[in-house]
Amino acid sequence: MNQKKDMGIKFLVQGSAPEPYELSFTKSGSVIIALCTCPAARNGQHCKHRLGIFNGSHNGIVSGNENKVALVQSWLPGTNIELLLNQLAEAETNFEKAKKNLASLKKKLAQEMFGGRR
Repeated sequence: MNQKKDMGIKFLVQGSAPEPYELSFTKSGSVIIALCTCPAARNGQHCKHRLGIFNGSHNGIVSGNENKVALVQSWLPGTNIELLLNQLAEAETNFEKAKKNLASLKKKLAQEMFGGRR
């Protein structure tokens, strides 16, 4: 019988609170559970600390195990988290493009309201 062994890694990350936040990443098969003690994560929202680790950032890690970030990243291929991270990145890119387009259109509209001169 082939049993899959659960893998786990913990980090301490210095955030805005005096005490570092505790992050834990556990992998069982294709399921990754990522937990953080920051207020956003405790309220069921995504947090920048977990996203940072998934995106390869070592920023704020005070637990001395920055070398484990790459291991957590290696767990992502083929998971729903990888898919959603890619969709999030695409949505952020589209959002930035839309903001630039909006600013350009507002500028053109303002110019047109001056008779097209400015």
